[in-house]
Amino acid sequence: MANLTPQQRQLVEQWAAEGSTLNQIQDRLRGECSTTLTYMETRLLLMELGVKIQDKPREVPPAEKPAPPAPAPGADGELPDGEPVAAAPAGASDLNIIVDEIPPPGALISGKATFSDGNTIMWFLDQMGRFGMRGPTADYKPPAADIPVFQRELDTLLQLRGF
Repeated sequence: MANLTPQQRQLVEQWAAEGSTLNQIQDRLRGECSTTLTYMETRLLLMELGVKIQDKPREVPPAEKPAPPAPAPGADGELPDGEPVAAAPAGASDLNIIVDEIPPPGALISGKATFSDGNTIMWFLDQMGRFGMRGPTADYKPPAADIPVFQRELDTLLQLRGF
């Protein structure tokens, strides 16, 4: 494996204990010890030494604050002062999202969503990571209040499935 002196091995253990990533350890070996190791050689060295890289703590999203009740929108979907309609709280709309068992060719995952107005769209995530939707008509736009709920629900579904 890597021909490191005991002092260099101790340095590697110290760097890992300080929270350095594998790439940082590899860079420090090259810079401070004049030892060039590949990424895989560095991983194997850490395994040989029994050193574990510390995981960075995941950022916890802040708790959502309940939204104050919004005034009733006008006929055009906007509030009387011209602001768009506020998002409905999660689960407050009649939104239904399903995932297809077998996605169509070119899609990694796909499904259907039925919005509160009763219209159903087909949604998909293609192999390039692009999101797309096909509505019942070319000019169809989902209700404004359903969009934030759709985004949250779809995000949750995709995360549960590893996307």
